[in-house]
Amino acid sequence: MLRDNTDVCVPLPPRVGALQLASPVPAYLHTYYWWAYVHPHAVRVFERQWLANAILWGNYAKLRDAALDELGGDLGGRTLQVACAYGDLTARLCARMPASAATLDVIDVLPIQIENLRKKLPAGAPARLRAMDSSSLDMADATYDRALVFFLLHEQPEDIRRRTLAEVYRVVKPGGRIVIVDYALPRRMNPLRYLFRPVLAALEPFALDLWNSEVATWLPARAQRSLRKDTYFGGLYQKIVVEKA
Repeated sequence: MLRDNTDVCVPLPPRVGALQLASPVPAYLHTYYWWAYVHPHAVRVFERQWLANAILWGNYAKLRDAALDELGGDLGGRTLQVACAYGDLTARLCARMPASAATLDVIDVLPIQIENLRKKLPAGAPARLRAMDSSSLDMADATYDRALVFFLLHEQPEDIRRRTLAEVYRVVKPGGRIVIVDYALPRRMNPLRYLFRPVLAALEPFALDLWNSEVATWLPARAQRSLRKDTYFGGLYQKIVVEKA
């Protein structure tokens, strides 16, 4: 859920900064995801840890921890989280950062999501919240030591998804790591392969792209040479780890 970059400051606890967005919500978000991320009622409904877990068929904690463990246990340096997320992902990520010499940038196009995350973070969290388009990052090459993309790609049209991955790869330093967690095609024996397809088609139409194609399809060619994939819950979810050469 990511998008543009006009700066408006919002008061936050110490060490937490936020930039809000003045530009319109992208059309695809307004059309397909108003009910989940854009409308104020959506945030009030979906910002519940138990509900985030239920939506992921009881796998939220497992997928969250799998992503965080790939990033590491003591995250010094600079970390990028691409898109806010419901649940406690960002707070847990901040908890892995030492008291000094660590920063986290979280970007999202929706001011309402930035504000929601601001309220969840503890005082003194080493995080900066920025309104920014994930497909056109306002950051220099090789800025970050690592990046996390947690259940974002299935929300994006293919062209935005491809540009997002190219931009994330660009801003991570050589030797850095990119961790992606999202949907995947369930194995044939998994009943959700057949039962869940119409649900995704109706509510999250871009998600089936991740059933029909590998994430490597949208990554820069040079990133595909150092890619590792693990699957969870009968193949319904995947974790992609890219080591930047």
